[in-house]
Amino acid sequence: MKASLTRHIVRFAMILLIGSALCACRISYKLNGAAIDYNVYKTIYVSNFPIRAALVYPPLQQTFENELLDYITRNTRLRTIDSNNADIQLEGEITGYNLSPQAVTENAYASRTRLTIQVRVHYTDARAEGKDIDQTFSAYRDFDSSEMLTDVQDELCSQISRELVELIFNATLGDW
Repeated sequence: MKASLTRHIVRFAMILLIGSALCACRISYKLNGAAIDYNVYKTIYVSNFPIRAALVYPPLQQTFENELLDYITRNTRLRTIDSNNADIQLEGEITGYNLSPQAVTENAYASRTRLTIQVRVHYTDARAEGKDIDQTFSAYRDFDSSEMLTDVQDELCSQISRELVELIFNATLGDW
């Protein structure tokens, strides 16, 4: 009888211990990494990002803007509006579009070329002071110098734009 009572007490204690441990743990995750309080933030304004670089590739502006808007739409519940009276504003410009030689061979020719794109972003939070950001983001891709830039330019701009958008999102709307 005494052993049976002890066994029941031990089981009850184990159940209490496991139950309190489970109650103390809180599993929390976000599917998109956005740190947005949707009770406060409802709208976002994304301006055009004109090209202000010395070297201009006109399709880049549309590629970048589409990628940015698509990413925000897919990863937040913010409503995009066409006015700067939004809760959050993203404005900026493409400030750099540069080619530079990489991996120089023994005969002084570059075997790789790097395409670098820079975007200056001004993020304004109309609901909270001190959260504004004015920052330049940069990303690049290398390609073989035997390839013509015109042949790889669209794909490189697409890849670089995706990376830039992720960097911008994480620095402004993300929870990093």
